[in-house]
Amino acid sequence: MRLTTHSDYALRVLMYLAVAPEKRATVREIADAFHISQNHLAKVAQRLVKAEMVQSASGRYGGLRLNVEPRALTLGAIVRAAEDDLAIVECLGHTRFCRVAGVCGAREIFSTALDSFFAELDSHTLATVLRNREGIRGALSVVSRAA
Repeated sequence: MRLTTHSDYALRVLMYLAVAPEKRATVREIADAFHISQNHLAKVAQRLVKAEMVQSASGRYGGLRLNVEPRALTLGAIVRAAEDDLAIVECLGHTRFCRVAGVCGAREIFSTALDSFFAELDSHTLATVLRNREGIRGALSVVSRAA
């Protein structure tokens, strides 16, 4: 199974916002810090706002702000919010068309594997990823400023 850049970028947005909680950050600022596409990041940020993990405000002092405590936000929740399709095989997907559906044991095996994958992600939080907050702040050149 391979996650898309949506999960990767979602985690990056949340990390950035978590190490700079005293300010709002723009999509441009986050994209520049990670050297990634601003347009793609904007789509991911919209998903995080829709999932209520991030608050968004417009205007001169607008931007994004973390809406959930890092200790309360599991990596599994982040991936679920970021990804459209988590089917690792076709029979777990939306269409569920397969000529051997119902007589093949693969669906149950892959379903259990996916459950195990998310059980592991759900056992870790954003705070786990942020063990070295100061190191992350330095690597991203996050400058503190009042909101």
